[in-house]
Amino acid sequence: MILDIGRSLRYYYLRLRRLRGGPQELALGMAVGVFAGCLPIIPFQTAVAVALALCFRSSKITAAIGTWVSNPLDWYFLYHYSYKIGASILGLPEHKELFSKILVSMDQTHSFLHIAEIILQMGSLFAFAFIIGGALIGLVASPTAYFIFLFIFKKASRARARRKTPVRFGHLPE
Repeated sequence: MILDIGRSLRYYYLRLRRLRGGPQELALGMAVGVFAGCLPIIPFQTAVAVALALCFRSSKITAAIGTWVSNPLDWYFLYHYSYKIGASILGLPEHKELFSKILVSMDQTHSFLHIAEIILQMGSLFAFAFIIGGALIGLVASPTAYFIFLFIFKKASRARARRKTPVRFGHLPE
């Protein structure tokens, strides 16, 4: 079991290293994906990320990968803080019953459409609060992701260039 996880992580690491494109293009794709991943529109995050990647001329693959910032381990926090931030901007009251319904649906592994239905039953203003809050979280998280991944992709690009440079006798590699 642990060996399988290690093999999977190594596989995805190698796939990430082999991505084509410049470091800026790849990092921008990742940032766009993180932004879309922060939006509480879970079944549509990848589609939004790829569409934004097309608009910003960035890597569509890293945009799709960037949406993985939203995963089953943090969905509750994503929804909770998205609503909390959006509701405070719109002046809406805090609805603990809404989150208890969402938690019950997540515990019972209902579909994302069922969870969206619960949110929409509260009214379109509440759904809008989720979107505004998620967009603000994404606006904070995506520049951070851009600079982190720009560093990573630049480092990987330099390492790739060093591996391709032939070593000649009598010359030291730079």
